[in-house]
Amino acid sequence: MSRSPYATESQLPSVREEILAYYEQGKEEARLRNGAGRLEFWRTQDVLRRLLPEVPARVLDVGGGTGIHAEWLADDGYEVEVVDPVPMHVERSGRLPGVTARLGDARALPAEDAAYDVVLFLGPLYHLPERPDRVRALAEARRAVRPGGVVIAATINRFAGLNDTLLQGNYVIPERRTRVDAVSADGRHRYSPEDPHFTTAYFADPAEVPGEFTEAGLEPEGQYGVEGVAWLMGGVEEWLDDPEHREAVLAATRRIETEPSLLGASGHVLTVGRRSGED
Repeated sequence: MSRSPYATESQLPSVREEILAYYEQGKEEARLRNGAGRLEFWRTQDVLRRLLPEVPARVLDVGGGTGIHAEWLADDGYEVEVVDPVPMHVERSGRLPGVTARLGDARALPAEDAAYDVVLFLGPLYHLPERPDRVRALAEARRAVRPGGVVIAATINRFAGLNDTLLQGNYVIPERRTRVDAVSADGRHRYSPEDPHFTTAYFADPAEVPGEFTEAGLEPEGQYGVEGVAWLMGGVEEWLDDPEHREAVLAATRRIETEPSLLGASGHVLTVGRRSGED
């Protein structure tokens, strides 16, 4: 197996301890399987099923966590490998039928060149505040995907924290307002032991992400708002509980998923790029 050009023994990238500690709590899968978080899960699944190549195909799920997406991808017939920096995630995802898993960092993937049909980044870019690190990770995805293959990356939107804090009624708390306003200004969510709600992260302007793809050698092909404006509706959890209402929410969100004027209102965005078939 050829090694990433970045993965020299003396210069392996490291993940911040507070990020590892946050995910070792094991809360992420429960967040996506319950309550309003189901909207993000179902919509991500919906978009991916329309973008991925037909089976059989090899999928590298980078930052795949405990395998919440790897599980259904394997059930659909894809050959799935999870790479994640959190040992607990690797242990759990590796137990899923049809899924293999290993420890690794998005910036130095333990992957052969041009070995996969698809590379998914459904989380790693959240926790790389520096643009060079994000471009480095995307360049690794380009290296690992075959010519003509697809790279799909999720980002948290710049004003997602402000919108969520307002929705939860916490924007009236001076300390929370100060922190969320700072993130809105530069996208940097700074870790604080006094604020356990999230960890070190970067909240992206959707307009900047295609440029990072291009810098990494990928050809951007489109962006999709995951939750649209539906996540900001009061009572969305109850709507998702009812099959008829759930179908309406998902249909409406799909209808506006690529509308430029609404892209930044979504909590998350999926950006799609492709490695040139001539590489």
